[in-house]
Amino acid sequence: MTPATAAVRIEEGLESALGRADLGLAPPGLMAAVRHAVFPGGARVRPQLCLAVAKACGSDNPALAEAAATAIELLHCASLVHDDLPCFDAADLRRGRPSVQKAYGAPLALLAGDALIVLAFSTLAQAGAGAQTRLAPLIQVVCRGVGMPNGIVAGQAWESEVDPPLDLYHQSKTGALFVAATMAGALASGSDPYPWRALGERLGLAYQAADDLLDALATPQEAGKPTGQDSAHLRPSLVAQLGLRGACERLESLVGECMDAIPPCEGSRELKELVALQATRLTPKGLARSAA
Repeated sequence: MTPATAAVRIEEGLESALGRADLGLAPPGLMAAVRHAVFPGGARVRPQLCLAVAKACGSDNPALAEAAATAIELLHCASLVHDDLPCFDAADLRRGRPSVQKAYGAPLALLAGDALIVLAFSTLAQAGAGAQTRLAPLIQVVCRGVGMPNGIVAGQAWESEVDPPLDLYHQSKTGALFVAATMAGALASGSDPYPWRALGERLGLAYQAADDLLDALATPQEAGKPTGQDSAHLRPSLVAQLGLRGACERLESLVGECMDAIPPCEGSRELKELVALQATRLTPKGLARSAA
């Protein structure tokens, strides 16, 4: 599966999932808020990673791999909707346009995020009905990436703690769902997921390092979302801990660690190309120069 084909499959999977959730019966405002949260998407890095790992592992059940990729993206979208709520960031901008809570109000945004979480697991369960020996481990891996003690819910909760540990905060907030993506891709193909954990961890931490730099140095127009949030909310960040130059150096190091974390497999070359492509996107233009 080429990257272009994967991108098409991801969008088709998301459209199919939302279509099953609607059937012309869902409250129109809720459905509009859900679609606003999902389309148009960002880079869809997590589902691309899931499909790439599945392919590297043989991809003997592409329907299950695509369902896992869809579920992970739906969960990511849900986390963004909830992150923008007034009780958290109160963000009016997401992906360069009004956030769900800005466009539809906080009540519908909350419900849209909840609906996306349920839809993610429904999508996975439906595709896994014919592969029941793989379904339970898949659900467990995805749940660990989302819930407690170290999933994205825990990552959000660390922001309510005084002086949270930076590594654990970042691993939960961002790394956990990347780990779920790599391990789910392997599981969907009947492979051992644990050799793929390190790739998800490293790539997730690289994305969080880039996000810390984006928050510190970019304008809202460049970032497509509010910036300066870490300092405004006194959140721990790599920029606060290491400074701008140190955070840039850490990001560069993490990208190299991602390459080294790819297990030996037939698809290692394509995976390295995917990681390299994402690495070019990680640091927005001019940030490294600004840090220097």
